[in-house]
Formats: sequence, C-alpha cells, structure tokens
Amino acid sequence: MANALQQIIRDRLDREGWSYGEVARRGGIPRSTVHHLATAERVVRMPQPSTLEGLSKGLGLSLDTVRRAAAEACGIHVYAADAPPAEGAPGAPADPEVDLLIASVQQLSADDRRHVAALVESLLGRDARRG
Repeated sequence: MANALQQIIRDRLDREGWSYGEVARRGGIPRSTVHHLATAERVVRMPQPSTLEGLSKGLGLSLDTVRRAAAEACGIHVYAADAPPAEGAPGAPADPEVDLLIASVQQLSADDRRHVAALVESLLGRDARRG
C-alpha cells in the first residue's frame, strides 16, 4: 500500500503523463530524489524544505499539500496550520517549523515530552526575564 506522498506523486504522474525526470526538471530537484520519494516503502525522515518546495513546484501542487503528505508518510501528524486561531490568539501566518515541532512531539516518549516541556518553559521564562 502506498503512503500519502507516494500516492500524490503517482496520481499526478498518471494524471499528467509525466515521468520522474519531468517532475524533477520542473521542480529543479534531482530525478533520484523524486524516484526515491515515489517508491520508498517508508520515508524515514521529513525531506528538506527545499526538496518539498521543488517537489511541490514539479508536481504543480501546493507546498502545504506536499508537506502534509510527506509528514504523513513519515508518521507525523501535522496540525492544520490554516485552522482559525483560538479566540484571543494573534492570527500570525503559519510556520512550517512550528507545525513540524508540534507534530513531532507526539512521537516522543512521555519522559522525553516532559524534558521538552521543561526546556520550553525554561526558554519562555528566560525570554520573559529579558523583556
């Protein structure tokens, strides 16, 4: 069974009649990268932002669509960045690094999550003391 990233690549190739090379040329990324992402049984780590951007351009799909498919292929749940902000929260634009950090925390053990939480609290406290 194909993962989410494989599926969107295959669907686009089938629909448009493109080859891996055509997608690579359109996106300015190596053909081997497109082939790997389209055929790898499991994506072990999230592709680099430049790879996702090139794949997005090559496939003619939004970066958000490609990023979400890649995250899902890695086993990472990405929260909807375009969801309306909580009441009273500033409506800042979505940040892919924040999305990835939030999603990645779910993969940590309970003990590791406590360490991350302590680090975040420490950093936030440090920033408040500076302000």
